[in-house]
Amino acid sequence: MLVTGATGRIGRAVVDQLTDAGVPVRALVRRSEAAVTLPPDVEIVNGDLTVPESLGAALQAVSTVFLVWTAPPQTAAAVVDLLAAHAQRVVYLSAPHRTPHPFFRQPNPMAALHAEIERLIAATGLDSTIVRPGMFASNALFWWSAAIRGDGVVRWPYGAAETAPVDDRDVAAVIARTLREGGHAGGDYVLTGPESLTQAEQIRIVGDALGSPLTFEEMPPDEFRRETPEASRPAADMLLAAWNAATGRPAYVTSTVSDLLGRPARTFRQWVTDHATLFTGNPAPMN
Repeated sequence: MLVTGATGRIGRAVVDQLTDAGVPVRALVRRSEAAVTLPPDVEIVNGDLTVPESLGAALQAVSTVFLVWTAPPQTAAAVVDLLAAHAQRVVYLSAPHRTPHPFFRQPNPMAALHAEIERLIAATGLDSTIVRPGMFASNALFWWSAAIRGDGVVRWPYGAAETAPVDDRDVAAVIARTLREGGHAGGDYVLTGPESLTQAEQIRIVGDALGSPLTFEEMPPDEFRRETPEASRPAADMLLAAWNAATGRPAYVTSTVSDLLGRPARTFRQWVTDHATLFTGNPAPMN
């Protein structure tokens, strides 16, 4: 079984889930040094999605591929053709761009790329499963930890916008299950957390978990855009549009995680509690 994006946020957790279940894993990495944290029984193969001809060794004798697209779009068609020539199944990490909720219906270049890769996969006839996580719970760490380590005042736009953060571990568990089990060909799984929370509520939950109340202050969208590095402006514009569109209505919530795993989806509070030290400057490995 080949896992791409094996050292990333979701791919790394998928590797752990599979190896814990005794599934042989081959990990595709661009640089060997990036693989030092992977379990010792994982087979490491170098390859680059931007150089399709580099993938030959990774795809040899592989029947199932977990595809995380982390490259520009130019080589997507060639890579998907190679997958179809070697593998029988692909599980693709996409996004909920088809979901009928305004949060997911805003113009988004990444959604367009996901849609195109899904089209390419479908055209090959590969058995495929599409996994579509919504907002990740771990975004709270990337977005708010600097302010939390500072004065505890979190300035953020659209505090009233509601999302349903999904625990990264639940996403990885769903992916690992679809990879190692049959019966998921044609599956199209939208994954969310179990509850709709405003961004201001999420910040309050983080403060509760840390035992140190945080102060939320509404930030004007234009100020948020100005403070975003230029290279990240398209992503910031996408988020601002999505939060604006979602304000005033509950987040889209699915039961897919619990349906597939046979247990309740983890709450945002559970994710924050389990990773509280990452917010305070005493990092521990994310798991």
